Amino acid sequence: MTRSETLVIVNPVAGQGSARRIQPAIAGYLTARDRRADFVASSSTESFRQLAFQAVTQGYRYVVALGGDGAFHHLVEATLGAEVILGFFPAGSGNDIAEGLGLPKDPLAAAELFLRLQPRPIDVVRAHFGSGDAIFIGAGGLGLDAEAAELANTRFRRWPGFTRYLAGALWAWRKFSAIDLYAEIDGQRLQRRVLFAAAANAPCYGSGIRIAPDAKMDDGWLEITLVQDMPLLKLLEAIPIVLRSGDIRWPEVERFRCRRASFLTDRVALVHGDGEPLGQAPVEFEILPGAVQVMAPARAGV
Repeated sequence: MTRSETLVIVNPVAGQGSARRIQPAIAGYLTARDRRADFVASSSTESFRQLAFQAVTQGYRYVVALGGDGAFHHLVEATLGAEVILGFFPAGSGNDIAEGLGLPKDPLAAAELFLRLQPRPIDVVRAHFGSGDAIFIGAGGLGLDAEAAELANTRFRRWPGFTRYLAGALWAWRKFSAIDLYAEIDGQRLQRRVLFAAAANAPCYGSGIRIAPDAKMDDGWLEITLVQDMPLLKLLEAIPIVLRSGDIRWPEVERFRCRRASFLTDRVALVHGDGEPLGQAPVEFEILPGAVQVMAPARAGV
């Protein structure tokens, strides 16, 4: 049998095994519509990256991640700059990138849509560290949210959806103190004492937290959100708002739209992107317009 032009890389543990369980249905659906795909399962993060890189060298035209946001993150990471079209069948616990791309959060529904779409250029964020560069496609940042993301992927990884990140944030809060942040945002310098600073290409992270409700993944802009120090009770008051609309108009919350932003902190601060650990501050975030081609619906009005 000849090789297909589509490779689907499966993270079998995504969504507590839902990616593995849905794989036969997706394979059958694609085959029944004369769009047979090859499937391969990853065994680790490094394995996923290697499989994605090999897919490019083997000449696949389409490479698809079947898994969570982390799987799509690693797919973009491994194929950035290659002549390949990416796809995403979301099967994770959060699927924030899928929402940003306008994809259904059901992987079989996303596979159905995959057959009818045209590739669309999507922006990517590059994070510059002293030790090298990293990328992400959804949202990231530093401070309390980065510590919450790390705990969500470790101590609380078995908790469902948003509760992983809420538990992580509350756990981290016990020993957390605000960070003195020195930022330069498209040449504008400022200093703030923050709980966290987010850089977003997509509206959501942390399983539905609308950190940058106006963010669009194809407009060439980076959305920066600075959340200044505030009492825990007020932070908890914000939770239903960020889960519903993200429209918080408090003096402690500042938003900026830019192409580039650099952050320097007064102490060690973890930096994450798409929930994955990337490094430590100082860091510079830069938007890379139209850096990848993704099978995703065109944005309304575009």
